Amino acid sequence: MLCLAADGTLPKIDYAVFADTGWEPKAVYQHLDRLEKEIAEPAGIPILRVSSGNIRNDALDPSHRFASMPLYILNRDGKHGMTRRQCTGEYKIKPIKKKIRELLGYPHPMRVPKGVFVEQWVGISVDEFHRAKDSGVQYMRNLHPLLDLGWSRSDCVRYLTRLGLADTPKSSCLGCTYHGNAQWRAIRDSSPDEWADVVAFDAAIRAGNARANATGNPLLGQAFLHRSRVPLSEAPIDHVTAAEWAALQPELDADELESGVVDGCSPWSCRGEQPEPAAVHDEFGLAA
Repeated sequence: MLCLAADGTLPKIDYAVFADTGWEPKAVYQHLDRLEKEIAEPAGIPILRVSSGNIRNDALDPSHRFASMPLYILNRDGKHGMTRRQCTGEYKIKPIKKKIRELLGYPHPMRVPKGVFVEQWVGISVDEFHRAKDSGVQYMRNLHPLLDLGWSRSDCVRYLTRLGLADTPKSSCLGCTYHGNAQWRAIRDSSPDEWADVVAFDAAIRAGNARANATGNPLLGQAFLHRSRVPLSEAPIDHVTAAEWAALQPELDADELESGVVDGCSPWSCRGEQPEPAAVHDEFGLAA
């Protein structure tokens, strides 16, 4: 959408906003820098980078209230569960709303007057039209230009390829649990430092929320980044045994196991927007 606004296909926008969780892959930050220099600046479109903090550091800080990631849980009785997904709201939507209020001239706790609003573009293609939804606040009205254009994901890829941006990476946390095996392999095989980082984080969250542990409320089970619920360094990201595949059948299909959930981590169309599993845990794993 930024490129379409820059080349005149879509109206020129006032701002583009990137919500930074602090733990994106290096490739995402490099791509953002390139977009800013080659696309946004020549078109006179400022890119605003907003943040609520570093999600990785916050997760391991016992003094910080952590908005939980959707981690895979292995309960003591052997049953599977997941922690609730709060990270999108805390690290994406919240800082964007804060910046929008500032741009409108009504920072929190000021009330935004009725009739004062921004039109916010959300990049949902026709393949995922069911994800289009309102912002939830009156001062932000979500629009979906790709739906208006009738563009599919393939149309977007062809357009980006013509611009020399075919290598556009997915925006998601380095340690996002919605990665597929192909994404985990890509990190392991192409970026040893980032692989060491996610392996260390996976080990660090095994007992759950650092704050909960510090206050004597440890996780009722064990937490993992990989669907197999084994340490990431040992997870079957190169192949899956028949027994593992059978155990995972209720959770995902073959494409998701390999490629991950196809949608990127957009504030209003999080890749994890799916029904919660039966066994859900609050506060990084405490039983709901």
